[in-house]
Amino acid sequence: MNRSLTAYLNDSLKTLRMATIRECYKEQAKLARAESLSYEQYLRELVKLECETRSDRKTQRLLRESKLPLEKSLQAFDRKRLPHKVDLLLNTLLDGSFLDRAENILAFGNPGSGKTHLLCAIAQELIYQGRRIAFMPCNLLVQQLLVAKRNLELPQTLKKWSKYDAIILDDIGYV
Repeated sequence: MNRSLTAYLNDSLKTLRMATIRECYKEQAKLARAESLSYEQYLRELVKLECETRSDRKTQRLLRESKLPLEKSLQAFDRKRLPHKVDLLLNTLLDGSFLDRAENILAFGNPGSGKTHLLCAIAQELIYQGRRIAFMPCNLLVQQLLVAKRNLELPQTLKKWSKYDAIILDDIGYV
């Protein structure tokens, strides 16, 4: 491939913000030639790589933004601790349909019974589905609302929070 074509492709892909394609189009072209792929198949592979990378980056961004304790995942949760009814309900919660219906989920139990862990695990799974979730202790929410009210920024704060599919408030009983 001549230098001007490579420079043009690199510049154009940078302008279009297609970093993954820019990084791997040469390697994929070699593979396409070796496997006698059509232009469409070559392009499909490039687009597939770009989409996978963007999806992974979005998930990582949503996880960071959520402020969830990432160690509290579904894999680390012992489902045997759950009552049978709650265990059956868990699969329904994991599909996220309650978010579409704007339903609230309340978890009650003794301290140390795993409520926070379970809700964080559900939230992580919903983030992997592309949902936008926030996690915060209830006292922090109250503080942020009071500060926003004092600074006459309450509408902006509420608008910011309205962009989330769900907000998990931890330790409501301590407020």
